[in-house]
Amino acid sequence: MKKRNLGNSEIEVSEISLGCMSLPTSLPDAKPIVEAALHSGITYFDTADLYDKGVNEEIVGELLKPYRHDLILATKVGNSWNDGESGWHWDPSPRHIENGLKASLKRLKTDYIDVYQLHGGTIDDPWDDIIDTFERLKKEGYIREYGISSIRPNVFKPFLQQSHGISTMMQYSLLDRRPEEWFEEISKSGASIVSRGSIAKGLLTNEWPKRVEASNGYLSYSKEELKQLLTELTTAYEDIHALSLAYNLSHPVIASTVIGASSQQQLLENLKAYEKAQTIHNFDEAQQLTKKDLYMEHR
Repeated sequence: MKKRNLGNSEIEVSEISLGCMSLPTSLPDAKPIVEAALHSGITYFDTADLYDKGVNEEIVGELLKPYRHDLILATKVGNSWNDGESGWHWDPSPRHIENGLKASLKRLKTDYIDVYQLHGGTIDDPWDDIIDTFERLKKEGYIREYGISSIRPNVFKPFLQQSHGISTMMQYSLLDRRPEEWFEEISKSGASIVSRGSIAKGLLTNEWPKRVEASNGYLSYSKEELKQLLTELTTAYEDIHALSLAYNLSHPVIASTVIGASSQQQLLENLKAYEKAQTIHNFDEAQQLTKKDLYMEHR
């Protein structure tokens, strides 16, 4: 497993990271997945206080406790579950960020977070206060670095420009090339991208015929467009799963691509595709065949 630096920081992360949101909510079921990730050389684990109302952090903390200082642990803050109701609300206030951090540290059974991320954001948020809070928590040693998880250019751009944030997590794949417009700007800010959704809900795996039939299209692609495109990509590259990971990681600004897994088998299939991805170096045809859409909102 290769590693890359996260932004201009000294933090190194594995090119494939485990997105923990999909982990089962019991330790015995989650353990084989996490152990397989560790065995493969994955060192970057991403969770959030929102996932399973904190249970996800508890499971991740328990399973990673013996390896804590050899790993990079990332979590997120900014969403708060509604008391006695379903759903959650957005709260980026300094008080919530600080209280959220304390709760996450307890659940994760650690005294520091490697990468603390704002879990969203709007143009109306108190950005100076948010950034000052992250900087203070970093100075006090509770977090090593911080970043943001957002697909909104009018949110992640000013955040990275005005702060020392070293990462932005966003959806990116061959079927969603919208972030490419901002790659150079993100890189110049001293940050990296941690990509999610690289296999596009399974459409960019070798199970794509079944996935397409169950879909109603994907973003700007109709169902028929997907069938034609994925057939052509299969003819050109044979293994779409390997292609999807190779294409993501062909961009230097992407430090790691997050793979979710609800079973050990799912994770192993992704790791097998990652190994095969090392043999793919020419993406001209993939770029010609796929759309280079742009974000139409939140610009």
